[in-house]
Amino acid sequence: MAPDSSAAVLAARPAAAPARGSAMKRFARRRSTIAFLMTLPLITVIGGLVAWPAGYAIYLATLNRRQTAFIGLENFDILLESETFRSVIWQSCFFAITAVLLKALVGFWLAHMLHHIPAKGQKIWRGMLLVPWVIPPALSTLGWWWMFDPSYSSINYLINAIGFPSVPWLGEPWWARISVIIVNVWYGAPFFMIMYLAALKSVPDQLYEAAAIDGATGWQGLRHITLPMMQNIISITVLFSLIVTFANYDIVRVLTNGGPRDLTQVFASYAFQVGVLSGNIPRGAAVSLFMFPLLAIIAYFVLRGVNKRNQEMA
Repeated sequence: MAPDSSAAVLAARPAAAPARGSAMKRFARRRSTIAFLMTLPLITVIGGLVAWPAGYAIYLATLNRRQTAFIGLENFDILLESETFRSVIWQSCFFAITAVLLKALVGFWLAHMLHHIPAKGQKIWRGMLLVPWVIPPALSTLGWWWMFDPSYSSINYLINAIGFPSVPWLGEPWWARISVIIVNVWYGAPFFMIMYLAALKSVPDQLYEAAAIDGATGWQGLRHITLPMMQNIISITVLFSLIVTFANYDIVRVLTNGGPRDLTQVFASYAFQVGVLSGNIPRGAAVSLFMFPLLAIIAYFVLRGVNKRNQEMA
């Protein structure tokens, strides 16, 4: 019996190798495997440029100023007890929410206007309106700084020409906040415009024609056809813009440098001031990390709504 069993084992061995080889071939041919291998370079880049710095920032935020001792959440406690930082939280939320809402409204209006222009003229206007988004924000903000300057402001010159007094654009807190929002809207509205224009072109014309036959007005078509069809792209665009606006640094740094009296500071500019200019890297890291829970909560609800609408449509 022993020789027969050993012969059976030996006979079975050659058949195992092809089976193993075919299994490897099937694994390599799976779409998920191919997709993973193709995205592996991008995953590596994201891990090196996003995940690792984020993890290191969390580690830094738990150290003392000299980075020699672990102090836990003490940096966060000190920040929350600071009146200046509480003001930064309020200003960051006010700046981001107001700017994103205005960019969404201006972008939608521009997209709606462009959508009804003939194709030849639309290309020209679309290229012109994208110029603010193409120019580097630090460079364009410098131009706005010259226009807001109290001594030789071109905007104040036009205001004076129609009989109104000069506006202290960068000298008073509320006017400085409005100035930052104006520049951010000017820079970011073209992004909303191009995204919404693409979404408008994807809405079938037959829906509008059917609504017109039923006697629907333009406003009713906008409310019951355009906005529902664009709801997902509006949500994703607003979420992306919120993330970018919360992390905005260039405009505040160039235009107001956080002044007057730190009343236009946002998370990014205040983190730079505390971490780099004041030499307290751990506390600066703690400032930057305050953006994460706010954006995580917003992203959760926005993406949850998008997934829910996709499931309903499916």
